[in-house]
Amino acid sequence: MDDIAIRVDGLGKRFRLRHTGGGPRYRTLREDLLELPRRLVAKLSDRREEREEFWALKDVSFEVKRGEVLGIIGRNGAGKSTLLKILSRIMDPTCGEAIVQGRIGSLLEVGTGFHPELTGRENIFLSGALLGMRRNEVRRRFDEIVSFAGVEKFLDTPCKHYSSGMYARLGFAVAAHLDAEILLVDEVLAVGDAEFQKQCFTKIESVANSLGRTVLFVSHNNAAVRQLCSRGVYLNSGRRVADGPVNEIIERYTAEQGALETQLTRELAPGRICGVESIRLEGERAADLAGFVFGQPIKLSIEVTATRPMRKIEVAVRISTREGIPILTTANFDVPRHISGLPSGRFCFCATIPPIFAPGQYKLTIALCDPQRELFDIVEDQVGFSIDPVGSLQMALNDGRQGSIELTIPWECTVLK
Repeated sequence: MDDIAIRVDGLGKRFRLRHTGGGPRYRTLREDLLELPRRLVAKLSDRREEREEFWALKDVSFEVKRGEVLGIIGRNGAGKSTLLKILSRIMDPTCGEAIVQGRIGSLLEVGTGFHPELTGRENIFLSGALLGMRRNEVRRRFDEIVSFAGVEKFLDTPCKHYSSGMYARLGFAVAAHLDAEILLVDEVLAVGDAEFQKQCFTKIESVANSLGRTVLFVSHNNAAVRQLCSRGVYLNSGRRVADGPVNEIIERYTAEQGALETQLTRELAPGRICGVESIRLEGERAADLAGFVFGQPIKLSIEVTATRPMRKIEVAVRISTREGIPILTTANFDVPRHISGLPSGRFCFCATIPPIFAPGQYKLTIALCDPQRELFDIVEDQVGFSIDPVGSLQMALNDGRQGSIELTIPWECTVLK
């Protein structure tokens, strides 16, 4: 038990939802006054409010070793935030137990305890106290917090004059500098601009790897979970679905989000000048749930309908990973010669996706526009394909994190004397 930082056994959290006879849940004072006679009659007739039980967590069990970085993934409403709030003692469980050995630092609500009338300097001490930091500890880390947040010029300005980005930066900076043995992180990498997000990620990575702290990391950014964590727990509808190596857990989670179709047929919206009618992906064998064979090209066919003559139709295609990371962008206007002066009617644009993609799942975004970049139509993330690992270099390297591109390039061999 000495090497276990967190032990969760049969944990459950139940909420009671009230329903007042099917009426609105939020009412104005005027509506309440008008409803008062009816409510009095209902009370006299002993008619009770309907109550519904909702289990945000149910029978969740797992252990986290000291120094381990655990990623918790799942859809919205899966129970991830509820789990972290129970571990941080913000709320009590309905059943089961959660044993935590070590001082906890919680990055759950950025800016906890900030008062808009107080200055940034005063809010650093206030927020630090609410997060469990002693005054001497805040003083010792004060310069680091201010430097990390980048709000030196506005330190003695009331926070009510801060932008939302400055507010979030300062809140994260305070929470990130807790001297905690266990760090709970809930979707905080979305704060601030891109530069600050990178700074936040580097800080969490440093805490997890360099300082050897135990970290529970909740995020919808699967790429970040994959990079930070060695192990994952998949929650769905409040239950633990899977627990294991982070790559396997992410692959199972993305697979269960619904298989991407290799075909799409749709109707042209009324009033649209030009639109996508169908999209089809074909390989050297028929596409099935197992995906396409690694190392083989995929033919992309896009059928387009134009309701009036078009001088030119430009088709742009972006291919992204299942996590949403763009990998490849191409368009028919990259080709020097392409058809112009099109009559009204139906057309088929075809292209061949080269066999450069590593095993995994990929999705397509397709846009139609004219040469002046006026957007006619766009289809986002509704079609895609998966690549089987058979014959992949990643099998030889025995690692599923080598990247999304496997490219054949010329090699030479020289005999050395």
